[in-house]
Amino acid sequence: MIPGGITGGGPIMNVFVLCTGRSGSASFAKACKHFTNYSAAHESRSRVFGPGRFDYPPNHIEVDNHLAFQLGYLHQRYGNDACYVHLVRDRERVAKSFVRLIDSPVSNVRGFATGVLMRPELTDEELWAASLDYVDVVSANIKAFLRDKTRTHFVDIDDPVEAFLAFAEDIGAEGDLDAAVNTLTTPSNLKLNTAYAQKKNLLQYIPKALKRIAGG
Repeated sequence: MIPGGITGGGPIMNVFVLCTGRSGSASFAKACKHFTNYSAAHESRSRVFGPGRFDYPPNHIEVDNHLAFQLGYLHQRYGNDACYVHLVRDRERVAKSFVRLIDSPVSNVRGFATGVLMRPELTDEELWAASLDYVDVVSANIKAFLRDKTRTHFVDIDDPVEAFLAFAEDIGAEGDLDAAVNTLTTPSNLKLNTAYAQKKNLLQYIPKALKRIAGG
């Protein structure tokens, strides 16, 4: 644990922004770079093995959807001695984004379907169901993790300004807040031109899959 528990507002040592992915995390990290009394990064240690994965510098804001798979380690290392943000986006928009990027070599949903659901082969309609399931599972895990944490914030990337400013005030962030807000509300990491995003047009199957899931 970092020395000194967190009991109220004001400057703190570390901030962790948790999310499913495809929910504005890159924009959030860029926005926080306008803070002058914190460093900020996006997935800066996601490729590190073992406990060293959590060797973040003090006064640092880390935005990384992969932390949702390592919440036990995160709790052991930082527990209540940090501030946490749950960054969200509309569930179906997140799932659609994951479907579009399913051929990425580091697809979260592909890994979830293969390694957790034990479904290495999916029809296009099953892929939509798996994407929704992934979003729901990760979101539930984050909510459970945050249940006993003192310093938490909830930011919806589709309407983020008020919650983001409350977060900035809570951690005593200094710097150009207007620039931070402008950056936050500018989409990043769209991946519109990547080859793996162009291989399949799976979104055509979503309306049919939704109807089938609803029993229609």
